[in-house]
Amino acid sequence: MTSYAVTNPATGEVVAEYPTATDAQVEEAIASAQKAYQEWSRQTTLAERCALAQKAGELFIERKEELGKIIQREMGKPLADSIGEAEFAGEITAKFGEMAPEWLADEELQVDDGLRTFVRKQGIGVILGIMPWNFPYYQVARFASPNLVLGNTIVLKHAEQCPESALAIEQIFRDAGFPEGAYVNVFASHDQIETIIADDRVQGVSLTGSERAGAIVAAHAGKHLKKCVLELGGSDPFLVLDTSDIDSAVQHAVTGRMENSGQACNGSKRIIVMDQYFDEFAEKFKQAVSGLSADNDDFGPLSSSKATETLTKQVSGAVKQGAEILVGDNDPEGNFYTPSVITGVTPSMDVYTEELFGPVAQLYRVSSDAEAIELANATPYGLGSIVICEDLERAEQIGNQLDVGMVFINGAGLEGADVPFGGVKRSGYGRELGRGGMEEFANKKLFRFAG
Repeated sequence: MTSYAVTNPATGEVVAEYPTATDAQVEEAIASAQKAYQEWSRQTTLAERCALAQKAGELFIERKEELGKIIQREMGKPLADSIGEAEFAGEITAKFGEMAPEWLADEELQVDDGLRTFVRKQGIGVILGIMPWNFPYYQVARFASPNLVLGNTIVLKHAEQCPESALAIEQIFRDAGFPEGAYVNVFASHDQIETIIADDRVQGVSLTGSERAGAIVAAHAGKHLKKCVLELGGSDPFLVLDTSDIDSAVQHAVTGRMENSGQACNGSKRIIVMDQYFDEFAEKFKQAVSGLSADNDDFGPLSSSKATETLTKQVSGAVKQGAEILVGDNDPEGNFYTPSVITGVTPSMDVYTEELFGPVAQLYRVSSDAEAIELANATPYGLGSIVICEDLERAEQIGNQLDVGMVFINGAGLEGADVPFGGVKRSGYGRELGRGGMEEFANKKLFRFAG
C-alpha cells in the first residue's frame, strides 16, 4: 500500500509516491537508533554534538532554495515563505548547538547536609517524533535538534504528504556528520506508530498535530509509561485593548491570522476588539484582508482538498447558524480559499469552540477587559495570544488572566529559537524551543558525593 505521496495542492497533481515502511524496516529503524544511542551518544562529548548541530544548521540555510521548492510542492506554501521556513529551521538547529553548553550545565545544589550535590542533564534514549505537514522543516528542527544535542537519537515519522522534505531533513543530518541511526526517517503507518511507542527501546514520543491524534498517541504513551510531549491545536485570541495606532494593530492582526495561509496552530484566529476601536478597526481589517492576493504570494492553496472541504463546511455551518461573512465568499477555487472575516459568532454556534485551520478570522466586539478575558478563555484550546495595549502594566495583568501558554504583547510573530513554545488545555503539554525544549526528554540525573 502507498500512503506517502506528494500531491501538489495548487494543481491536484500527484508528483511522487512512496511505499509505507514494512514491519522489517520499522524494526531496522528502531534498532539503528538504539545502536547509535548506546554507542555514538555515549562516546561523544556535548561539544562534539553541538558542532554537528551547528553544521546541520548551516546546511539548512545553504539548501534553503531547494528545500523551499520541496515544501511548496508538498503543502502549498508560497516559495518565499517556504525558503524562510528552511532558514528558520537552520537558525533553530544552530541555536541549540550554540546554547546547549549553558542550558545543559550541571546544576549545583546547596543542601542541608553539605554533601557535594548536582544535577546533570543527559539523554534517555530513542525518541519518536510524529510531525505535521504545516511546517515541515520548522517543526522537525525544534524537536530533533535539541534531542540530538542532548544525546538522544531520533526515529522520525513525518506527515504522509511530506515524504520528500522528510528525506531531505534526514540527508541534512547525515551530511552534517551525525552517524547512521542518530536520525532515522521512517514512513510508518498509523498502526506501526503504536508498535514503535510500545517498543522497550523507545523512551518517549513527541507529536505535533491534531487534538484527535494527540489523544491517541498520549493514550499509547501512557499505556507503556513513556514520556510524551504534545503540541496540538489552537484558537488564539488577538486582543485590541488600548492603541493610538489602529493601522499597526490591523497589520499585526493580518500577520497573525494569515501566517502560512492561516494554517498555523498559534494563528490569531479570534480577533477581539474593544468597543471604542471596533468600527475603525473592523473597516481597516476588512480592507486589508480583501486586498490580499494569491498572485502576490500573500497566501497559497490550503494543504489539501480535505482541508479545503473541512474549512468550507465549517464556515457554511456558521453562516447557517447566524454568522455573517464580512469579507470572502466561502467559495474556494480549487484549494485556494479566499481570505475571509466572519462576525456575529455566538456561544451557541459550533464555530465558537472550533479551530478554523485556514485564512478565516472571527471578529468580536467587547466593552471591558473582563469581557475580553472571558471571551479569550472561552475555548477548549490554550496555545498562544496577542495583546495590543500601550499600557504595558495593564497588558501584563491581562496576560496573567489568559489560559494560554504564551502571551505576545504588541506584536505578532514573536517566536524565537531560544524561547519556549507550547500551550495548555487541549493545546497539549510540554514545551519546545529554548531551554525548556531541551530539557523535555532529559534525564535529570542526581549526583551526590559522600566523600
